[in-house]
Amino acid sequence: MPTISVGRDLLFKALGRSYTDEEFDEVCFEFGIELDDVTTEKAIIRKEKHINEEVEDDEEIIYKIEIPANRYDLLCLEGLARALRIFKCIEPVPEFQVSKVPPASMIKIQVKPKTSMIRPFVVCAVLRGVALDQARYNSFIDLQDKLHQNLCRRRTLVAIGTHDLDTLEGPFTYEALPPSEIKFVPLKETKEFTAEDLMEKYKADLKLKKFLHILEGSPVHPVIFDSKRRVLSWPPIINGAHSAITLDTRNIFIECTATDLTKAKIVLNTMVTMFSEYCTNKFEVEPVEVISANGLSAVYPDLTCRKMEVSLSYISSALGVTLGVSEVTGLLNRMQLPATKGDNIEGSDPTISVQVPPTRSDVLHPCDVMEDVGIGYGFNNIKQTTPKCVTQGRLLPLNEFSDSLRAEVAMAGFTEVVTWILGSFEENFDMVKRNSEKQKAVVVGNPRTSEFEVVRTSLLPGMLKTLGHNKDHPRPVKLFELSDVVILDPKKDVGARNERHLTALYCNANSGFEVIHGLVDRIMQVVGVKAVSVGDNTGYFIQPSEEPVFFPGRQANIICKGSQIGTFGIVHPEVLQNFLIPDPCSILEINIESLH
Repeated sequence: MPTISVGRDLLFKALGRSYTDEEFDEVCFEFGIELDDVTTEKAIIRKEKHINEEVEDDEEIIYKIEIPANRYDLLCLEGLARALRIFKCIEPVPEFQVSKVPPASMIKIQVKPKTSMIRPFVVCAVLRGVALDQARYNSFIDLQDKLHQNLCRRRTLVAIGTHDLDTLEGPFTYEALPPSEIKFVPLKETKEFTAEDLMEKYKADLKLKKFLHILEGSPVHPVIFDSKRRVLSWPPIINGAHSAITLDTRNIFIECTATDLTKAKIVLNTMVTMFSEYCTNKFEVEPVEVISANGLSAVYPDLTCRKMEVSLSYISSALGVTLGVSEVTGLLNRMQLPATKGDNIEGSDPTISVQVPPTRSDVLHPCDVMEDVGIGYGFNNIKQTTPKCVTQGRLLPLNEFSDSLRAEVAMAGFTEVVTWILGSFEENFDMVKRNSEKQKAVVVGNPRTSEFEVVRTSLLPGMLKTLGHNKDHPRPVKLFELSDVVILDPKKDVGARNERHLTALYCNANSGFEVIHGLVDRIMQVVGVKAVSVGDNTGYFIQPSEEPVFFPGRQANIICKGSQIGTFGIVHPEVLQNFLIPDPCSILEINIESLH
């Protein structure tokens, strides 16, 4: 869960009273958040630099508070303090309004067609008459950073731009141009650059280089201009210096460019609802008209409340407590969810009519409303009870069989290992000379690293890789793994299926082929399959195989009741060399699903 850092004194000032650390910890617990740490700014720096110094008396106390990941309205001091004031019944839930601006006077932004190639959506709003000081300014910037990190998925889904409206002239245009044609002075610079130059410059910037991949390789980059062709921002990388916000800024223009329109609306609503309390007309936001490339227009932000009807019996049964309508509505109002008795038919189950404000994008289902009732009521106040009907579960038959087989192989002297289910193409196929299996493998669409490109189709490469990393271990080495592989299967609804495999490896000064062969016989004996002559489908037998991963003439297929279920043999020297294994070894792999 995300953690925010707020100054204790600023927070207490916003709450209208002071608390001891213990008292505030209790308030946080009641509200469903957690006071994670009490520290100071200098203490954080000293900790990062491993410096041992005494705490100075004048250091500002910082509260580090852990909040739920879906509560974007609590990511700044303003939202947190407001939520706690409402929870403590100090103030009512605010009513957010969009100011009434004549269509002719409304600020407009025109979206050009080429933006669909890179970042198609933009939503905007204006905060008028904002009164900023250093603390408010810092909180405003910090909220943007917090949203960029989580909801915006590091700016890939949404990028926020904030500007001093008084330095600009509308209407605005949102365009997509080749990077060589975008020229402006970026924040913290005095010289003009092209976007092409900035892509190279910011590769050395610790903060901005991690966002360059979003635009890298694209023939066009997004850019926002005012009517005089001054650049507001080059999303999602950086804003222009011309419209930078200062403590003297009074009118703030907020734009959110996005690849996901729903997320963009949530981000915009979060920004304006958190800081509209500093506007001349408190909690009032000025709208902006966005004219799309096809000529359709939409006005943002949408600060209307969503209505939900939730059954009272559902809330009571889910929480395990009997609550009345008035009690539930009171608890929901404390949680910033204005609620009244619903319009239900006489004699039917009472319902609660909930108005979900624009700050609560996390409320999507009646269970979210029920959760907030539980928080308001206090989960510690709910008595623990034993359910009348206790469902007894048990392992799936395949898992039970797997556990029994693990015990048998372990008693034969083998040590279990667990390897990654993802691997590289090279390890899974090339290094074990199994290029033909690439066609039945599930490939990861956008791997973060070459180490995790494909889902394994065999346990054998992971076992050899494990041995290669432990080649200095005393001999003999006896390892096994019993786990799933994944095979493409068009007959399945997801296009692939899992198979439970067992692999076992023996490595010593000699190959140990007879050890692995003996393990095969023991496994078959345990599962009750008898050894028969070649061609007899009533039991199992082995016959020569031609797997390139094994040494020619020193390998065999395992045939069980007419079907091949596995292979074992001495590993080919070339494969051993690929995994830097100095000694000979034998290995076995069986599909155990046909045995249980």
